[in-house]
Amino acid sequence: MAGEITETGELYSPYVGLVYMFNLIVGTGALTMPKAFATAGWLVSLVLLVFLGFMSFVTTTFVVEAMGAANAQLRWKRMETRQEEEDDDDSSSASDSDVLAQDTYERAEKRPILSVQRRGSNLFEITDRVEMGQMASMFFNKVGVNLFYFCIIIYLYGDLAIYAAAVPFSLMQVTCSALGNDSCGVESDSKYNDTDPCWGPLRRVDAYRIYLAVFTLLLGPFTFFDVQKTKYLQILTSLMRWIAFAIMIVLALVRIAHGRGEGHPPLADLSGVRNLLGVCVYSFMCQHSLPSLLTPVSSKRHLTRLVFLDYVLILAFYGLLSFTAIFCFRGDSLLDMYTLNFARCDVVGLAAVRFFLGLFPVFTISTNFPIIAVTLRNNWKTLFHREGGTYPWVVDRVVFPTITLLPPVLVAFCTHDLESLVGITGAYAGTGIQYVIPAFLVYLCRKDTQLAFGYGTVNKHRSPFRHTFWVGFVLLWAFSCFFFVTANIVLSETKL
Repeated sequence: MAGEITETGELYSPYVGLVYMFNLIVGTGALTMPKAFATAGWLVSLVLLVFLGFMSFVTTTFVVEAMGAANAQLRWKRMETRQEEEDDDDSSSASDSDVLAQDTYERAEKRPILSVQRRGSNLFEITDRVEMGQMASMFFNKVGVNLFYFCIIIYLYGDLAIYAAAVPFSLMQVTCSALGNDSCGVESDSKYNDTDPCWGPLRRVDAYRIYLAVFTLLLGPFTFFDVQKTKYLQILTSLMRWIAFAIMIVLALVRIAHGRGEGHPPLADLSGVRNLLGVCVYSFMCQHSLPSLLTPVSSKRHLTRLVFLDYVLILAFYGLLSFTAIFCFRGDSLLDMYTLNFARCDVVGLAAVRFFLGLFPVFTISTNFPIIAVTLRNNWKTLFHREGGTYPWVVDRVVFPTITLLPPVLVAFCTHDLESLVGITGAYAGTGIQYVIPAFLVYLCRKDTQLAFGYGTVNKHRSPFRHTFWVGFVLLWAFSCFFFVTANIVLSETKL
């Protein structure tokens, strides 16, 4: 994410890549989707979910095309460097330097067209892992690069704020809702306020902030060091995630089948579209991680079809999770974090399952928080980095980690409204990363490719949406999202 060209890593099959991409996209956003569905109405939610899934697929193909173009640029520069070294060796043994220099110039003028024709589409093979930041520096001007990093940083701040709020909120809900000696979590008809008592004189909001302080003290220090996600940690969190999702879907289906479903969602409610829009954009976010995810795929012959299959499966999963939720639970009883609806005695009889689902976000989100924090810290360093310069120890080890950690913790201290946090993060920074950046990347990389290799050159990874109309359509949709969400927030605040 810091925008560098890195090693591809160990290769894996296309179907393993499909699983990795599925796991990347389906995350915290999925847990906030049921409440957003119930608020906006099932028909509006379904239409918007399918449309936003399609738009995310379009921009994913844009990023893949830009990856191919970036690899072609790097490969061509290496070829040019190699040829120049050979020419230098030849010139050292030549007797007539002037004639040879002229001959070298003429060959350099002819070489691009002849080489591209000879190598064909192999020039665009995706073998180097070129991160989004590096692609931005290749195709954007200086202002564009700075805006790119600004958008990434804002998105990562939103991510960290969501994580910092989700863990203490889940702990508060599970522990403060326990009545007497019967720890049944959230009771069926209970509606709690932050000022309600939790333990003795402590209010629920006090418990939330205590948990937030503990969370910050335990995981915050990782921001000051380097941390990497290990293979086994990824396997463990993925396994826990799918066990939790499977249990929730099965339990909801069983309740509905037994006639105990309480949900009667409306067909449409436009007042809930704002949050639904942001939640859905956030829930399809993967564009910033595509280079790391797709470059190690061993065979990229049918990469577009593979990505399309992934999006179809993700749409089906989101639909199944959300529809079972909104027909199983009343709309006003659905919580921001869907797992907490199963921390109830009347839903789940087995205490171990209740606690597993209620505390599920604590385990999975806690493992991701340090990784996102280090990524954000590195992006700050890259944004202010100057060629050949180094940071003082205090700036490198104290200032950057501190400005990374404090803002999201402060936001989480002020609010634990996860639906709004996810909605705003997705609607603003998410719109930039998912729509605006890929659209400009593909547009500029196409122009750059034509200038460098000629107008007849074909990128083997070009998007099926190759007409310029699609670039304009994506940018128009991004502007519409931004305008709609902003207008909705302003109107809501005015009413208040």
